[in-house]
Amino acid sequence: MTNVVGRVLGPPELKLGARGGKVSRTTVDNEKCDWNLVGGRAVVEGTQIDRWAVVDFSASERYDRLNQDQFIDKIIARCKTLGMSMEGPVLCQSASMRLFSNVGGLHELLEGITSRAYKIGKGHLQILICVMSRKDDGYKYLKWISDTKVGVMTQCCLSTNANKGKDQSLANLALKINAKLGGSNAELIDWLPYFNGEDHVMFLGADVNHPRAKDKTSPSIAAVVATVNWPAANRYVARVRPQRHRTEKIVNFADMCLELFKYYVQLNKVRPQKIVVFRDGVSEGQFDMVLNEEMVSLKKAFRSMGYEPTIALIVAQKRHQTRLFPTGRMDGTSSGNVPPGTVVDTKIVHPFEFDFYLCSHYGSLGTSKPTHYRVVWDEHRSTSDPLQKLIYNMCFTFARCTKPVSLVPPVNYADLAANRGRLYCDAVMEGQSPASVSSSSSSLTSTSLSLEASFDERSYKLHADLENTMYFI
Repeated sequence: MTNVVGRVLGPPELKLGARGGKVSRTTVDNEKCDWNLVGGRAVVEGTQIDRWAVVDFSASERYDRLNQDQFIDKIIARCKTLGMSMEGPVLCQSASMRLFSNVGGLHELLEGITSRAYKIGKGHLQILICVMSRKDDGYKYLKWISDTKVGVMTQCCLSTNANKGKDQSLANLALKINAKLGGSNAELIDWLPYFNGEDHVMFLGADVNHPRAKDKTSPSIAAVVATVNWPAANRYVARVRPQRHRTEKIVNFADMCLELFKYYVQLNKVRPQKIVVFRDGVSEGQFDMVLNEEMVSLKKAFRSMGYEPTIALIVAQKRHQTRLFPTGRMDGTSSGNVPPGTVVDTKIVHPFEFDFYLCSHYGSLGTSKPTHYRVVWDEHRSTSDPLQKLIYNMCFTFARCTKPVSLVPPVNYADLAANRGRLYCDAVMEGQSPASVSSSSSSLTSTSLSLEASFDERSYKLHADLENTMYFI
């Protein structure tokens, strides 16, 4: 154990919605740094949901069957209290959990629901709430079909939670739905530290998801996400690509970033003058690869367009053995952990490079693990205080919860997008294999075709209606 001196950064003030469409300043809880959505508090920008549907996969179950009318009334009421305008569903469809093992049947069901809802609602379905009686491996088929084939946004939940109708569960469901449909759940009152001028800033997050340990053939899945709004910087879009098995370098990094950059320009009618790249999943021995291959390819691609923004590259590391403990009971939280916002940037860090440990979340169980941030490249000439405050404040803008998260959102979302890509990969490989084969030769042919399809970028190409949404949260 080594004694180190740390600092505790103060939490930011948040912007939330209030009754009558007004905006309220919210101060978070002193210890946990969380906030709640009760007492008239709402999301900053609630979406209007006119065309949505429910598919009840628990309808044929003996137990845990959805109480449909009760759930619909409660979710509509909760969304309205959160500032989201939600009408009644245009369609309620009963189905069976058995469909999760039938790719063709599931595809047919989703196509049928969207086409019927289009005729009834006279427009494309905004979101389809899928109620399941239990978790099922066929979830990957549902997401792959809806995201890439049918083009309908889906939100899954369990019938047991839906029937309980707890306020917190319904609020969590509503927060996800609002973010997926382009709404804004929470924003910072003040601009992000350090970037408080008129220039636009785009934040990128990158991660690679590798196959399971015993899998020797499947592709690795690379994901890059980017913010598309400024100064709120809380809306993201993602690009996902397969690449060679267990390759950590993001092979198509420049192409993926260019796609995201072009969408940013299309949406905002202005080029971001500053870019911050957060990279996850690399060890110190791979910094050279990230800097001299990924970053060089990105800068070269930008230069070919006559565009030269200033860029910073920050690596976020969670795989380390460093833990921070308060020196006394009065210095920590009630759970015995260091408080959210704790920063250590002396003694246990690199002697001359720019790095620090930040514990941005409240640890209620066990020992909190801080994130180690390493500034590998910085053309913004940041100093430690504003950069640490920037990252900490961004941790309050994660759309899925009402508390600061342990990992900066661009990296968090990149991880979620890569995990979604892994679901697509598994769906392609398993969904293309026949349920039974008559010979070893046909089995080998099926396996090779599935493997080939898993490396095909077209298998991961999102439907045009979902391409620039937060479908992955």
